[in-house]
Amino acid sequence: MALYLGLDTSNYTTSAAVYDSETHAVRQAKQLLPVKPGEKGLRQSDAVFHHTVQLPEVLAQVDFTGCAGIGVSGKPRQAEGSYMPCFLCGAGAARMLGQALSVPVYITSHQTGHILAALYAAGKLSLLGRPFIAFHVSGGTTECVLCEPDEKRLIHIEPLAGSLDLKAGQLIDRVGIMLGLRFPCGAELERLAEESQAPCRYQPVCKEADCCLSGLENQCRDFLAQGHSPQDTARFCLTAVAEVLAEMTERVLADRPLPVLYAGGVMSDKLIQERLTGDGRYFASPEFSCDNAVGTALFAAAQQEGLCRS
Repeated sequence: MALYLGLDTSNYTTSAAVYDSETHAVRQAKQLLPVKPGEKGLRQSDAVFHHTVQLPEVLAQVDFTGCAGIGVSGKPRQAEGSYMPCFLCGAGAARMLGQALSVPVYITSHQTGHILAALYAAGKLSLLGRPFIAFHVSGGTTECVLCEPDEKRLIHIEPLAGSLDLKAGQLIDRVGIMLGLRFPCGAELERLAEESQAPCRYQPVCKEADCCLSGLENQCRDFLAQGHSPQDTARFCLTAVAEVLAEMTERVLADRPLPVLYAGGVMSDKLIQERLTGDGRYFASPEFSCDNAVGTALFAAAQQEGLCRS
């Protein structure tokens, strides 16, 4: 049995996972960072503090005895200069564990981890051997990227399109807080939207394949102020996000007709998935869409012994 430990310390969640390269099974544990009611997120200093407290608790929930290597997200994206202090928590812990256990440590990006976890959950690790499109849609990112095989980084990621202002997850959280929900608001907003039967339409505005989402926050506020119910407002918000992502997908595929993978916490929403479903489009289940460390564990296994891509 060859086990690989993965760590991820994002601005929302402390995560650990173990991947068994023989059975291809994973075990994971994670804990949301605490956010006070009414607040829209955390300062980086607070995130670092909470990760420092939560990392030992989360690690205690996964048995990594005898692990052969450790993978960890050291920065948000592959891009030069990409940096966020909260990722230093996981990277530092991984280095200390690597020294204590005398095993190698492999550092990747949070975005790469998301993509690998989604490929694993969708049963599409075979895409690692060819170019494909990935959407990473979360509280910190709304981005469409071209993924190509890379000997060193496993995946070479080239940005193709994204939001020019507000991120989709930020919009969802802001509308959720507007409706009295607790941050992070995605799951609760989805449950609220499911209670609505109101027909919703939205015509997205894109600049080439890029989108702008900041105006949607005001539209949702106006929609609620006009007397629409919280349920209908939640549905309008998620319908609008789905239409924006659908338009971005079509514009990108017009130039590059490739398989499409959707990753990130926003992509676990069923209403959004239903709008985007089609041939050659793949989604992960919620536990692999939201922040997790499965992808970093897979990265360590791939660096040390390769991955089963069948």
